[in-house]
Amino acid sequence: MKKTLLSLLAVAATAGTASAQVEIGLKISPSITNLRVDSPTQYAFQNESSKASLGGGVIVDYFFGQNYAFSTGLLLAGKGGTINYYDENTKVREKLKYGIQYLEIPVTIKLFTNDVATDTKLYFQVGGAVDAAIAGKLNGNKFYTDPGTGAETKAAKHVIVPDAALIAGFGAEYQLGQSTKLMAGISYHRGLFNIDRYFDNTRKFKSVTLKNNEFALDLGLKF
Repeated sequence: MKKTLLSLLAVAATAGTASAQVEIGLKISPSITNLRVDSPTQYAFQNESSKASLGGGVIVDYFFGQNYAFSTGLLLAGKGGTINYYDENTKVREKLKYGIQYLEIPVTIKLFTNDVATDTKLYFQVGGAVDAAIAGKLNGNKFYTDPGTGAETKAAKHVIVPDAALIAGFGAEYQLGQSTKLMAGISYHRGLFNIDRYFDNTRKFKSVTLKNNEFALDLGLKF
């Protein structure tokens, strides 16, 4: 009985080792980003326009089954967009363009199909990401002079450092060689945190929320 149990454990361990596989690659992600805004009627915050951004970095897929992988990495991501709002001090609508650079760690699961064409598989990706703001600009500058107060502040001080997002995406992978794959896909990143810390803390605008939104084209090469 003991020999049988040990044999089964050995087979399971061997199968687990055989199915475990790590693929490392590089990804570039052109994206369209904007800010989801909400505020009381007196401030009338609105999303005015989107922003073209570019990100990329290292990705890692750890396969724990033939068609299932834990996907993570270390990426740079550009986010932001243009908003406008009514300033009671200037009595006009003010415009503000955010450009924020984030360091991002995705935590997702990829589900792969079997081959849908020669050496080609589709994948579906779900999960989230942890982000940290590392740089920022307002209206294209690292410093911003508020028209409502005349005070100058660092643009990076207008947003909180941490953010998190939900991720959903799909795409395809093409086997180029024994260990080389091309990938192309589309993903949506929905920010979860209110990133504003200026209007609430400095201007005392109550209940203003700004949240990131991103639609990305994911292009990569895995080795």
